[in-house]
Amino acid sequence: MKRVEAIVSNEKVLELNEALKKAGVGGCTIFESRGRGKGAKPVVESSRGTARYVSEFSVRANVLTVVEDSEVEKVVNTILATVSTGSAGDGKIFISPVTDAVDIGSKKHGEAAVRSA
Repeated sequence: MKRVEAIVSNEKVLELNEALKKAGVGGCTIFESRGRGKGAKPVVESSRGTARYVSEFSVRANVLTVVEDSEVEKVVNTILATVSTGSAGDGKIFISPVTDAVDIGSKKHGEAAVRSA
């Protein structure tokens, strides 16, 4: 099993979620995050638009799923096709091994835990 984590623009989250459903991904966890990279920092307006400042962090979404090894390329390609604009700052995808998973309700281990609803 592999853990696939994508850090993407908040604006693309709903579209990505739908694309992952269509690709057959059983589930994912999505959470809002803040971070910084080498790209341009966002300009934020405050005080009714009369003041502007450069934010230290960009708001992003982390989309996390665990899939069988054979599904990794399909998931990565779905993410790339959905969120990539070809510009710097589109995000990152991280893939790491998962040695085990446990479904708390059914107490199933391994891939059976990931496949269970």
